[in-house]
Amino acid sequence: MNRSIKKVAVLGSGIMGSRIACHFANIGVEVLLLDIVPREPNAAEQAKGLTLQHPAVRNRIVNESWQNTLKASPAALYSSKFASRVKLGNFDDNLADIKNYDWIIEVIVERLDIKKSLFEKVDALRKPGTLITSNTSGIPIHLMSEGRSDDFQKHFCGTHFFNPPRYLRLLEIITGPQTDPAVLDFLMHYGDLFLGKTTVLCKDTPGFIANRLGIYAMVQTIRVAEEMGLTVEEVDKLTSTVVGRPKSGTFRLSDVVGLDTSVHVANNLYASGEGKDESREGFVLPSSMQKLYDNKWLGDKSGQGFYKKTKDEVSKTVILALDLKTFEYKPSQSKIKFATLESTKMIDDLKKRFGVLLAGTDKAAEFYRRTFTDGFKYASFRIPEISDELYRIDQAICTGFGWEMGLFETWDAIGVKKMNSIMESLNARPAAWVYEMLEAGHETFYKVENGKKLYYDILSKTYKAIPGQEAFIILENKSQNKIWSNAGASIYDLGDGIAGVEFHSKMNTFGAEVIEGLNKAYAVAEKDFRGLVIGNDSTEAFSAGANLAMLFMFAIEQEYDEINMMIAQFQQSMIRARYSSIPVVGAPHSLALGGGCELNMHVDKVVGHAETYMGLVEVGVGLIPAGGGTKEMAARCSDMYQTGDPELNILQAAFMNIAQAKVSTSAQEAIEMNYIKADRDQIVLNRSRLIAEAKQAAIELAENGYTQPKPRTDIKVQGKTGIALFKAGVASMRMANYISDHDAKIADKLAYVICGGDLSYPQLVSEQYLLDLEREAFLSLTGEKKTLERIQGLLTGGKPPRN
Repeated sequence: MNRSIKKVAVLGSGIMGSRIACHFANIGVEVLLLDIVPREPNAAEQAKGLTLQHPAVRNRIVNESWQNTLKASPAALYSSKFASRVKLGNFDDNLADIKNYDWIIEVIVERLDIKKSLFEKVDALRKPGTLITSNTSGIPIHLMSEGRSDDFQKHFCGTHFFNPPRYLRLLEIITGPQTDPAVLDFLMHYGDLFLGKTTVLCKDTPGFIANRLGIYAMVQTIRVAEEMGLTVEEVDKLTSTVVGRPKSGTFRLSDVVGLDTSVHVANNLYASGEGKDESREGFVLPSSMQKLYDNKWLGDKSGQGFYKKTKDEVSKTVILALDLKTFEYKPSQSKIKFATLESTKMIDDLKKRFGVLLAGTDKAAEFYRRTFTDGFKYASFRIPEISDELYRIDQAICTGFGWEMGLFETWDAIGVKKMNSIMESLNARPAAWVYEMLEAGHETFYKVENGKKLYYDILSKTYKAIPGQEAFIILENKSQNKIWSNAGASIYDLGDGIAGVEFHSKMNTFGAEVIEGLNKAYAVAEKDFRGLVIGNDSTEAFSAGANLAMLFMFAIEQEYDEINMMIAQFQQSMIRARYSSIPVVGAPHSLALGGGCELNMHVDKVVGHAETYMGLVEVGVGLIPAGGGTKEMAARCSDMYQTGDPELNILQAAFMNIAQAKVSTSAQEAIEMNYIKADRDQIVLNRSRLIAEAKQAAIELAENGYTQPKPRTDIKVQGKTGIALFKAGVASMRMANYISDHDAKIADKLAYVICGGDLSYPQLVSEQYLLDLEREAFLSLTGEKKTLERIQGLLTGGKPPRN
């Protein structure tokens, strides 16, 4: 069957249902979102004389859920404009409409009887061949499909999204007893390509994969914390970014998710584990979890959990943390220190960090030894119960809970034999197959051969390639294709005549080594290749902009000639992306700020991840964009003047985005801000596909007869007319004390450059003319004391002062 998805019906408009609806709207699908009809009008509706027959009453539940979702932060939609793609209704009046939809997703309350009742109605209304799936987080798939028609069961399975669906990449596909394999194949492919998910095929076992491992790890971490007398803040520090996990840590994550959700899953896993799970007792709630649950201190949704927000005497927000011994709240401690953590501060490579963390002699190291041992042991015994392949376990835990490295990947990084010794010393031996693997001479769970990542297959006792890699390019696996590198960048042969350059400085910021690497990449690509891709595998940033340390040093010493030369070199490195003799493709993702934004504004094509947060943020540190960013926005505004909109209105929008250091909340918003071009550039949903898609774009540009462009001389600028408009606005903002004197000075400099300087009337200018204005304005601001204070604040880890 040649199946396509144009219309999706989501049954249930709660937190998950509404957000799943949003994510389908994000990719251009028409969505029907339904929920139950209220039992009766509420007081406000009765006061208006509305009855249960009025549409506003009948749709109240779905309307309120939808509005709450639209207001939520972080946003569920890539753009607020996409809300129009979702139609709201209720089960009584609109359920029959599902016959016109290609995929029906159930997201109602986690009760089997209620789900089965709804599926009975759906079975009678859906057209044959329609996909029908459940977003259940743990109810067995086979129980939900009992008694349904053959066609229903053939097209039914579990599709478990993780909250928030837009941001968490995991989509668990759980097979039912009669599910057509073609349906599973379709959903695995669709989830990957169109929804941007890591699709993981799961068995119909309790908790599937991610929750089974993730909730076990959370409950056991809290238990160990209680036994060791560690504080909430200490554990959150130990279980956050230092081990490649979300900065929220364990307890803060519980508050965000909602303790009731975790307790519900843990209790279900305990109940279902009798006689099947050797570590079933690990799901018994620690005393602090049980007491919080009994008190209904569920986290953010109830106003307090392991943490609590309050106000002090001057109405300033204060974060309190729960004392696990006294169960009283006290001011949260932000500075947590352990000798073991201090010893890893200079280790940027996560893989190298684990050995140091486990080798310490303090409480932190003991905590790691106990929790890692328990987690590894549990994961080893879940094969083949929940998965036949270990890579699926790692994929699920990483993309469902935001870990940088999975359990078996972490075990490899420590060393399997070394970790086994630690586990044995704690009387916690892993499953027998781990020892069998080592005895056969296989010392790792994973290895890389010929650019492909292989996993140890327990059944065949051999290594096999992880399926689906042909669609991805993972630079970490391409070490044999590295053709040049320095401390800040590496150049790779990506194959098919395309080179790739990757930055690997801290946050991929532009320093001397990165600039050297970028220019080397241009030269190598122009000589030996037919295209260049600029991208990386970082989970943090494409590039957070310029490394300001060198600039700060020169500014303090008033070495303005050095600064001028440095800016000129930076400008040339940016614009060479456009004026190279071969096509250059940028592959931005996550943070693309300052210079990271400017570089992508100059490439021949952007192939960006949907979650790209892009902006010209230099004003935040007292400067203006001077890597061609201000020039490029003037040029892009000039190109838009033909649309018929007032020219100054177009220019003002660009000016405000820069002046406010606004950052897009998605690639779609970056299009709306004119940083990414809708008619030229490409948005990719799946982060893992990004570099491969960028490579393909470079191939297409080369094969379509790429011609090196010439520098522009036709950029229309507004001159004094525009400057006068912006200066008036800046003066008003200053008079109202919305901005400081220094902010006003920066804004005036920005207005001068983006309007083309002190020209008597609107006229055409060249790119180089605008680049010179940029450089002059930037140079003048580096001599300002307030700018230097802001840069110093940023470099020392604080927020730049706004003065």
